Amino acid sequence: MSAATQLADFIAASPLQLIRFVWCDPHGTLRAKALTAEAACNVLRSGAGVGMVSTLMLKDTSDKTAFKVFEASITQALPGFEFANNLILQPVPDSFRVLPWAQQTGWILCEPQFQNGQPVPFDTRSQLRQALARLSQRGLGMTCGLEIEFHIYKLHNPDHGDDLNPDHAAWPGDGPAVSMIHPGYQLLSEHWLDVCEAPLRIVQQTAQGLGLPLLSLEVEMGPSQVEAVFAPTDALTAADNMVRFRSAVRQALRRAGYHATFVCRPPFEQIMSSGWHLHQSLVDLKTGANAFMRDAPASGTTAKDPRYTLSALGAHYLAGLLAHANGAAVLCTPTANGYARFQPNALAPQSVVWGRDNRGAMLRVIGGANDASTRIENRLGEPAANPYLYLASQIHAGLAGIEGALEAPLATESPYDDAAQRIPNSLGTAISAFEADTAMCNGFGEAFINYYAQLKKAEFARFEAATDKNDFQRREYFSRL
Repeated sequence: MSAATQLADFIAASPLQLIRFVWCDPHGTLRAKALTAEAACNVLRSGAGVGMVSTLMLKDTSDKTAFKVFEASITQALPGFEFANNLILQPVPDSFRVLPWAQQTGWILCEPQFQNGQPVPFDTRSQLRQALARLSQRGLGMTCGLEIEFHIYKLHNPDHGDDLNPDHAAWPGDGPAVSMIHPGYQLLSEHWLDVCEAPLRIVQQTAQGLGLPLLSLEVEMGPSQVEAVFAPTDALTAADNMVRFRSAVRQALRRAGYHATFVCRPPFEQIMSSGWHLHQSLVDLKTGANAFMRDAPASGTTAKDPRYTLSALGAHYLAGLLAHANGAAVLCTPTANGYARFQPNALAPQSVVWGRDNRGAMLRVIGGANDASTRIENRLGEPAANPYLYLASQIHAGLAGIEGALEAPLATESPYDDAAQRIPNSLGTAISAFEADTAMCNGFGEAFINYYAQLKKAEFARFEAATDKNDFQRREYFSRL
């Protein structure tokens, strides 16, 4: 019996009434169709999938289509997307969850196919699976741990706030009116932790109810800012967990009168930027051993040498992340909002450098000889990033380092030195670097590079044209991401 048929039997015997068939769009937002339990069982048993309008793959962050789908040239530019036709969502049976906050509702992740059954090359989850297949050919897998900073606010009026006022309707709509859940500027304050215990308890129960490997919830430095930390898993599970977590906590908190946002910098004067710190290592698929771990520091090295801590393979991987950091930046920090985070002395990176246990560096190498937890922490990402693309970008950059036997420089002790190569300072600069980067082009393919760049160019052009940048970010990012 197939996994899909087994799932259909489970649903049929359960009290579930609705099943959400969900798909992660290029911007990391989940789209969904809710089928009755009976219809869902028919889809699972037949293998027919669920129809989805193809333009959902072609929208920028305002939900406006960035491609001219009703012109004849679309058949050459984007074959399979002609005239806003349908794609087919195929469910991934082992992703099924029962939602802890929605009554008698199930949830299943899907991947899109063309109507002829071929996979859609622009699907971001498929892109990560292809990147992992490149690793697998070398006998390697990827392990990832997630540290996610985000903001939670109390809604002034959950039922009739600004974002639900028909007189304020717009495309995109206004953000909600909110208050803070804690005043901030007292990192890890137990008092503030207790003050915001109610929304954090919802986050905890929601995450654990979905089976996510939550380790801790913390009060961050900024007003209304918190952090969630998750145990390491394989890369695809980590990416799936990230999209589940973001969507779930936004929904569960909204029902309780709160607004959660994963935008890097909420549009208020006194805030602290949020980052997504991605811990990564490679694993030997035959032995399960950490492929970044050394038995002992390489002979003649000091702690500033990457081979003092990392294996030769890990050191080449590190060099690849450095060499292709600017090309990967738009996948790690995909919004115009996120580039204001890269400021000196703010526990956010400013330059393309690595350091040994250095939180000011873009890449923080953690571990040592015989330490099975040896890993590289990339501090470049923002929490709104599409997780499949963020992780895939790391694989393609790291593999370029391995395949080219690239050598990393010595570790920095001055991560904010003005002489170091800077991270892109705007979304526009990052898009250009992405289009020109050999590792990104080789890894994702020319078609995906052109597709994703066009989506981000449409977003950046509207951001640049906006006379009120705060209003743009409130509507397009704060209320939606």
